[in-house]
Amino acid sequence: MSESIERIATTSVATPAGHYSQGTAWRDMVFVSGQLGQRQDGSHTADLSFEEQVRQSIANLQAILAEAGCGLDDVLKVTVYLVGVENWPEFNRIYTEIFGASRPARSVVPVPGLHHGYLIEIEAIGRRPPPAPPMP
Repeated sequence: MSESIERIATTSVATPAGHYSQGTAWRDMVFVSGQLGQRQDGSHTADLSFEEQVRQSIANLQAILAEAGCGLDDVLKVTVYLVGVENWPEFNRIYTEIFGASRPARSVVPVPGLHHGYLIEIEAIGRRPPPAPPMP
């Protein structure tokens, strides 16, 4: 029996300009495509501060996770593409503030540049929490 892959899409995040989904899910696994700091209306934040780009990228990630029925506590792995190693400490500070006690596995990959001049892109793998047991 074949199980289909679910496409995750939310209007809380800009519609992808390329041929990909905001996220996909299979069984309880959720995969969120790389998120830049693009706003819901499609406008860019690449000209804004690094902190604003990080916060918008993570907000986009959270919106897609929420559409899939997940939160940051359900994230298993995060991959971050970061322009400028000097931005790492500020990224870490913001990431720690937002993720709190949640500590998914994480890779930070320094890159020479990103689309539209962004300084950060974030993708994640998560899992849908198990359903609550029925009340007796």
